[in-house]
Amino acid sequence: MALSFDFEHTVTAPFRMQPGLRRLAADTPQLTPVAAGSRHLREKVAVLQRWPTEALLSAPGADPTPALDALAAHAAQAHPSAWQVQPDGRWHAPVLGCTVAPDGTLQADPGAWAEPARALAALPAPLRRSALLALAFAEDLALVDGRDGSLAWLAVCLPSHWAPRDKIGRRFADAHAPVADADRVRQAGAHLMKLVCGPDAWERFVWTVTDSPWLHGHPDRAPHAWPRDLDPGRPGDAWFRTEHQCFIPLPALQQAVFTIGVQVRPLAEAVDTPARAQALHDALASMSPAVLAYRALDGVREPLLRWLAARTAA
Repeated sequence: MALSFDFEHTVTAPFRMQPGLRRLAADTPQLTPVAAGSRHLREKVAVLQRWPTEALLSAPGADPTPALDALAAHAAQAHPSAWQVQPDGRWHAPVLGCTVAPDGTLQADPGAWAEPARALAALPAPLRRSALLALAFAEDLALVDGRDGSLAWLAVCLPSHWAPRDKIGRRFADAHAPVADADRVRQAGAHLMKLVCGPDAWERFVWTVTDSPWLHGHPDRAPHAWPRDLDPGRPGDAWFRTEHQCFIPLPALQQAVFTIGVQVRPLAEAVDTPARAQALHDALASMSPAVLAYRALDGVREPLLRWLAARTAA
């Protein structure tokens, strides 16, 4: 199960924090069905078993039901073998072997992998439909309200060193307040939210180098811990973390579903050509001190640059 990442057009120098939105063709898939036993599914199940109320969140007073119904219909049309909406309103995820009714009643198929059903059964009934969506697809999901730019609902099991509880209900600019050198992004926030909640679909890509192989990067459970004798080419020392972010428009609701597809690969595997090594070297070399500190790269940039320079020469 491979998620998309456009290395050549995303890893560039000088590095800048910017929206980087690109319009998507109408038939471009924006969701990736999970595969049975995949790492995305295993990690999401583990999160929902241990910390469900930190992954499944709704803003006070928000009713995400119309948007989730629209998302479910979109998923059923795009991926009918992975997601089905029954005439009586039940949602069925064949890979998970689970069905959830509108009232939250859960039914598990005989012989299906038991862990997703156990995770769903342990949740309060009102959360099970959100959880089923979260487990059926590799992407994390968020609901953006174009009227005020706020995040009305989250199903985020695999955050990249941010806590969903700190973002729910906040406006776009406020949610991005901690991001270093992101003034351009924050200033464009209101315009961007109206844009992505319009009729067109959009995508963007982001990346970083990290010390953790886990998809689940909640800051409370995955603190940065770079090895003191970092060797970026040594297995397990450095990882390339990417996100493919899409906006599924729901213009009738003035909302959009924000999808976050996370991948983590060994750095040496991701930087597999001299040209890619050079591009990553130049991007890291051009990062400001604020961006390096925000991404926990300030203490390891020099060994990363040395290794990339050697890989470029090789």
